[in-house]
Amino acid sequence: MGLDRAATKPHEQLARHLANDLESVNALIRQRMASRHAPRIPEVTAHLVEAGGKRLRPMLTLASADLCGYDGAFHVHLAATVEFIHTATLLHDDVVDESQQRRGRPTANLLWDNKSSVLVGDYLFARAFQLMVEPGNLRVLDILSNAAAVIAEGEVLQLSAARDLKTDESVYLQVVRGKTAALFSAATEVGGVIAQAPEEQVKALFDYGDALGIAFQIVDDLLDYQGDSSATGKNVGDDFRERKLTLPVIKAVAAADEDERAFWKRTIEKGDQRDGDLEHALDLLNRHGALEATRQDALAWSAKAKAAMQALPEHPVRQMLIELADYVVARVS
Repeated sequence: MGLDRAATKPHEQLARHLANDLESVNALIRQRMASRHAPRIPEVTAHLVEAGGKRLRPMLTLASADLCGYDGAFHVHLAATVEFIHTATLLHDDVVDESQQRRGRPTANLLWDNKSSVLVGDYLFARAFQLMVEPGNLRVLDILSNAAAVIAEGEVLQLSAARDLKTDESVYLQVVRGKTAALFSAATEVGGVIAQAPEEQVKALFDYGDALGIAFQIVDDLLDYQGDSSATGKNVGDDFRERKLTLPVIKAVAAADEDERAFWKRTIEKGDQRDGDLEHALDLLNRHGALEATRQDALAWSAKAKAAMQALPEHPVRQMLIELADYVVARVS
């Protein structure tokens, strides 16, 4: 999901506040994505890492550590770890989804090939594990290694759930926690752990990241049906055309009569899509209030993220994180 079109940009405030640390993270990423024997690794990695991403996930690690008063150096390693895990999953996702564009540029699998994307993704996962070991903190290792497993589990679950009309909101939430929220919550949680923050604060940081990640993904799924394609980078209805059973459709299916359910079965489960089907799908989503209900869910998760921040100490970063929770839902508020 893009974060460019709202009036204020809390992630830019965070980037300015964390500028020195982010510079260190970027330097470490460039250093660790090097390969003496396989020059294709830095070529593929640089194509994605340096493609203008906002470094939101590593910023969450740096911000959480700062918020909890950390004054060491290992938050930089952990932030780079988070970015490597994220980049590795993007490389793999683009192969699985047969994507041709990311962040407005051709995907690595299109420029090189699927084998290169998968193997470079594997290399980045290995580098991530090397980095997460270096602080010598077993709890940090447990959190980040578990997040990597949950992400993979969520992606596999999505393969079976995305085109199955039996998929309900609980399964959708499980998928979202895997594919998106797990890395958000791990990013925030390890910042508190490395700072040796009180357990109440570590739990609050986890809750914040979890809720923020869920809100982030719900908004992304909602905008697929009602967003501005110039802002989202996707055409309206891409998820429908790709037969992805996201939250708006899950809500519409739950309220569907027999004829409507037959429509969803034909278009999503069987992939038999015809002229006018997208327009009919949008009509059904509006008829059953599925888009508005999805919007309310996104706002509720944003509110949960903001509520979690109340357990953290007064700090300029705390306000920035609260504003970030508002910002991820700004285009549907």
